[in-house]
Amino acid sequence: MGSSEELAQWVRRAAGGDASAFGELYRRTRPQVARLTAGFATLDADEVEDVIQETYVRAFKALPRLKDATAFEAWLLAIARNRARTRLERKSHLRRMEEETPDPQPEAVPPLPEALQVERDIAEVRQLIAELPEGEEKKTVQLFYLEGELSAREIAEKLGVGKSAVTMRLERFRARIKRKLLQRVLAGRWE
Repeated sequence: MGSSEELAQWVRRAAGGDASAFGELYRRTRPQVARLTAGFATLDADEVEDVIQETYVRAFKALPRLKDATAFEAWLLAIARNRARTRLERKSHLRRMEEETPDPQPEAVPPLPEALQVERDIAEVRQLIAELPEGEEKKTVQLFYLEGELSAREIAEKLGVGKSAVTMRLERFRARIKRKLLQRVLAGRWE
């Protein structure tokens, strides 16, 4: 793979916008990312490939924020591990939903006008926020979605936590919203 300092130079070049450096980083690190991802035995070959691609998209997008170029490899593998875990959770969750939720009859799901659908979804989100247990996640979500005037960074400062903690809480909440809305859609509860 070459020396870590050599890799760090490619990281710096990529962070500076050198398009060829992205290709070189991908070429040099892909075997490790692929090995790590393939180690998640229940992912099939297509899912492994999706995780690898997602990993690089996320890493390359965030690359300018990486403070220490020599930390790239460890950071990249951590992203891959997280993407693979997320994929596994999603996969097992979808499998459970398929087992638990019978398919609705098409006629049981009347179409909603778009404006009403948005209004209903907003009400669903407010309901989900209300149902959250009291705590840091609920505070974060209320500040972001209900008050809506603070950025994730400002919320982090207000709550005295890192921005990554705030974004993680918001991502977790978004995943919860998607699951709940999907369950309600599948259950045909449109009233």
